[in-house]
Amino acid sequence: MIIWCYLMVVFTDPGAVPENWRHASEEDGIDVNSRIISDNWDATYPTSEGQRAQRYCSRCQNGKPPRCHHCSVCNRCVLKMDHHCVWVVNCVGARNYKYFLLFLVYTFVETVLDTLVLLPYFIEFFQDEGSHSSSPGDIAILFLAFVLNLAFALSLLCFIGMHASLVTRNTTSIEVHERRNLVSWKYDLGWRKNLEQVFGTKKLLWFLPLYSTEDLHNIGALHGLEFPTRSDAVV
Repeated sequence: MIIWCYLMVVFTDPGAVPENWRHASEEDGIDVNSRIISDNWDATYPTSEGQRAQRYCSRCQNGKPPRCHHCSVCNRCVLKMDHHCVWVVNCVGARNYKYFLLFLVYTFVETVLDTLVLLPYFIEFFQDEGSHSSSPGDIAILFLAFVLNLAFALSLLCFIGMHASLVTRNTTSIEVHERRNLVSWKYDLGWRKNLEQVFGTKKLLWFLPLYSTEDLHNIGALHGLEFPTRSDAVV
């Protein structure tokens, strides 16, 4: 499962913005060129009253869908980007976030199992030398392996806890900083629906790096271009 999830994270495109992408309001003929607020990477095009501002990436020379961010490592915009992960040599975004989370979970489980297997040798390290079942060198190596596995397991547990919090609130590592001054987060639909936007509605597939055809067809968030929002969200 670790290898399967890892390969899926590495080789699945996290989500690229279609060429010449424009929001539906722009395609309907709304003038969005009245004013540009720009930095080095992107620009915001205010629309008429009642319409949400459109975003534009000057690096990619393309529109930016909601929750999309430019990755300086990949040098492109990534849909619902969470972060660029050096361990998987890929960005983590809308289309491979589930695989990344499962990779973390299964790596944590495997590391915990390793730690439990090594626990007797860790205890043996502190016993009298005469009662050791292995050579002192082997005991020392197993002791070190136990400490490293325990440290890695605790690190993964913290990382999983952080991402569990992000998933249940329907946000990303980048958006955590963006929403600090917001009263409520418009993409937070409740923890059940938030989980479904990442793992799908078929609970039997939640722990497999797969999606059902029905979910891929019905859940737009899995494609990273459109996301349902709360009608009562307060900015």
